[in-house]
Amino acid sequence: MPSTPKYDQVGHELPSKQDMEAAIADPQRENASTIVVPDRQLEKKVVHELDLRLAPMFAVLYFVAYLDRSNIGNAAIVGLTEDLRLTGSQFSTATSVFFATYVAFQIPVVLAMKKLKPSRAITMMVIGWSTITIGTAFVKNYGQLVAVRLLLGFCEAGFFPTLSLYITMVYKREEQGRRIAYLFGSVALAGMFGGLLATGITKIGHAHGLNAWSWLYIIEGCASFIAAAWVWWGLPNDPSHAKFLKPEEKEVMLARDRQRLEYLGSLNFEWAEVGRALKDPKVWLCALIQFFQDIILYGFSTFLPSILKLDLNFNAMEAQYLSVPVYLLGGIVFFVAAIMGDKYKLRGTFLGILDIFAVVGYAILLGVSNSPGARYFACYLIAIPLYCGPGLNEI
Repeated sequence: MPSTPKYDQVGHELPSKQDMEAAIADPQRENASTIVVPDRQLEKKVVHELDLRLAPMFAVLYFVAYLDRSNIGNAAIVGLTEDLRLTGSQFSTATSVFFATYVAFQIPVVLAMKKLKPSRAITMMVIGWSTITIGTAFVKNYGQLVAVRLLLGFCEAGFFPTLSLYITMVYKREEQGRRIAYLFGSVALAGMFGGLLATGITKIGHAHGLNAWSWLYIIEGCASFIAAAWVWWGLPNDPSHAKFLKPEEKEVMLARDRQRLEYLGSLNFEWAEVGRALKDPKVWLCALIQFFQDIILYGFSTFLPSILKLDLNFNAMEAQYLSVPVYLLGGIVFFVAAIMGDKYKLRGTFLGILDIFAVVGYAILLGVSNSPGARYFACYLIAIPLYCGPGLNEI
């Protein structure tokens, strides 16, 4: 028989989720303002258990998502542009057109996904982009490449917002920085792994009627399918009633739900909330910051292999493996910044300081033309805030 969980405030029956939302809607309701605070040690144990179950899954999901969207940069230097006879302008368009559908469909997809269970919604998205990734291996011309990139953007559109929403269902605001760090840390791993995988596949060359870049898409797409199965069977649709939690741990989660509802209000979607958000200058400021930070992240990370090959004159093999330590540095810095930001509540300060390194790096990259070593060093400077900007601003 499970032991009774300890609470800092006793003598109060833990409410259901329906009672919680009713209490928020009616502040005059009896005991509406009473918040049950679970035992701190038990709460830490529950959060640790959730981390062990969810953090690896979320990291792998974001890893394969970012790998599938950014591998066009690795594919480009192992024959994609030559086989499809792409000009520089066409390659840039095919790369960036992904964001047309990615941005346009984020809100509609997230609203639609609210009608589905999280495990089913995320699984559908993963299967969608996995299929598109494998299909990219068989494109024959520029038009087909643009088409699959548009479809890929659509399939990935609601993924990160849905994952972020799920994280807010599980973790308190002061706990979210480290969990978001896991996601963007996996982006760094995707950059590293993409370079290593592309290095190995380059040695395969033409095999079974397919070129090296086609095998790159097929292998990475198949890996994403495995992640989809993990989500389907392993992601709890309601974190408060996850099967792996003990009864007293579920009660702790319900208490945390009550605390979150007191702070955030009802979980129901209302268009009035959208209107209030659009009138809030802080929302526009965060959006502007995110816009410029994403330019650094997606532009640099996607085109880094091409920069190393075409601009710094490394060969295809060297360009692939020389990109690995650049991504590694970016990932390490982000983990440290996210943890320190959570601890000292200075995310904006860290972000502003780290962005200075990128400014210096781009100045060297654009201003120095006769020193490949100095320009390669500039790539490391740019990588320092590479994941910190989007990651810290998302929290």
